[in-house]
Amino acid sequence: MDARVSWLPLREAVLDPSRSRDYLVKANWALYCDNYLEGFHIPYVHAGLAGALDYGEYRTELFRWSNLQVGVASGGGDVFDLPTSSPDYGQKIAGYYFWLFPNTMLNVYPWGISVNIVRPLAPDRTRVSFLSYVWDPARLDRGAGAALDRVEREDEAVVESVQRGVRSRLYHRGRYSPAREQGVHHFHRLLEGFLGAG
Repeated sequence: MDARVSWLPLREAVLDPSRSRDYLVKANWALYCDNYLEGFHIPYVHAGLAGALDYGEYRTELFRWSNLQVGVASGGGDVFDLPTSSPDYGQKIAGYYFWLFPNTMLNVYPWGISVNIVRPLAPDRTRVSFLSYVWDPARLDRGAGAALDRVEREDEAVVESVQRGVRSRLYHRGRYSPAREQGVHHFHRLLEGFLGAG
């Protein structure tokens, strides 16, 4: 995280209560994390986000207890002004999506950071808290970081549908996609390690 975003004005970020809220999702917390960690659904579920990102350039980088999804802008969307020291210098980066095992996401946009905390409430109930910290209000509602509430509602609909589907007697798990589910596979391996440790 330090290599990717330490150059940003992190200390200037101010909590924006009007853009911070809790969401109740009728699904298991791990399914919510699965959705965050895979890239398949973006062009099919998030029309606005898909228009801001170049799906072919979307990539995941794995680390021991976390991963990073890098969102490259399509066209002339709102992007970071990267310093030459950035490993992504020369690319049109619209968003950095950090996932920290087991349940925290830090979504970094040119306007600030959306911190998302996923809390299990029951096997089929989850609370997701969005906390938005803004350092450049003029860049809100532009690019990949626009309309976060709409994107969250779209994700909820998908995750709740998956929750219903996995409970079906017709459900059978499939194989992981090497191109789009590296983050999901990584998450499942970490979960398996902790659940098997007992």
